Amino acid sequence: MIGKIKKGSGFKGCVNYVLGKEQAALLHADGVLTESRGDIIRSFCMQTGMNPDLKKPVGHIALSYSAVDAPKLTDEKMVQLAQEYMREMKITDTQYIIVRHQDREHPHVHIVFNRIDNNGKTISDRNDMYRNEQVCKKLKTKHGLYFAGGKEQVKQHRLKEPDKSKYEIYTAVKNEIGKSKNWRQLQERLAEKGITVRFKYKGQTSEIQGVSFSKGEYTFKGSEIDRSFSFSKLDKCFGYAGMNVAESQQQTTFAPVREQASAPGKADSSLITGSLGLFSASSPPVDEEPNFNLRKKKKKKKHIQIIHSSAEDALIQSMQQILPGEKDEINRRICKTLEAYLCNK
Repeated sequence: MIGKIKKGSGFKGCVNYVLGKEQAALLHADGVLTESRGDIIRSFCMQTGMNPDLKKPVGHIALSYSAVDAPKLTDEKMVQLAQEYMREMKITDTQYIIVRHQDREHPHVHIVFNRIDNNGKTISDRNDMYRNEQVCKKLKTKHGLYFAGGKEQVKQHRLKEPDKSKYEIYTAVKNEIGKSKNWRQLQERLAEKGITVRFKYKGQTSEIQGVSFSKGEYTFKGSEIDRSFSFSKLDKCFGYAGMNVAESQQQTTFAPVREQASAPGKADSSLITGSLGLFSASSPPVDEEPNFNLRKKKKKKKHIQIIHSSAEDALIQSMQQILPGEKDEINRRICKTLEAYLCNK
């Protein structure tokens, strides 16, 4: 038993699909008129008006079973399983139809339901993929349904994209992982089959968080292909050699950051440089090694340089207004200018 969940925005296309298949049979309906497809669609659409803000009110679930279980899966049994599945998934008190298809060798039904319940509230889809998997396992155990042996049992020639590419990657990794001593070798072997391996890093560090595989236009996380294909589980196949090779593929280059010396300004005046050297804006020596706190320091130094430059301008303008030799007047004006400047700051 496998459940495949989809959500959509329009009931017309979904209802026409499930009822338009050859030999499709409407097994059960609740909360909708069933005289025609149009009646079913209109019934669903009328209830969506109770919550127009929900963009995807259409719920569509395909429940597929193994051909091994076909003899025991009567129409009544299929309805029972579908309704029990819906209760476990908290899909209750809402409109729905259950339709059986006969176009495949394995038995399967389609459930179309309104995600806006009879009270106008939204039926939550939180963690629905995880809950779907758990509910299917529970029902298979409860009703004695067949458990497949794994992905090896899947008929890949009947798959469509993106599932086709996903299973091709699964098969390739499964075959090559045992032949590879480290990640680099696995990458080279998979590249020959048109599969690219990419690592996900934590922020700007070299710590690897995950792995993904790409084939053609499709990319899948390792854990999406199979639970055993997460980075941590695959890496255990290589031991320390695998981790070291994977980490060595991330090349992080740090370009040294250098400060430029400030251009000389009016501070070159002999009076300012000689008598009041504290206002000179000379640059500190450049560090040889990269300094990641340099940005903050540069901002601070720039602020100090602006203050210095403003003070120098004020002093020079003041001194240009006095005659040579008036030393006392110079000192008085310097003190007065500094005092006024500092008070304003």
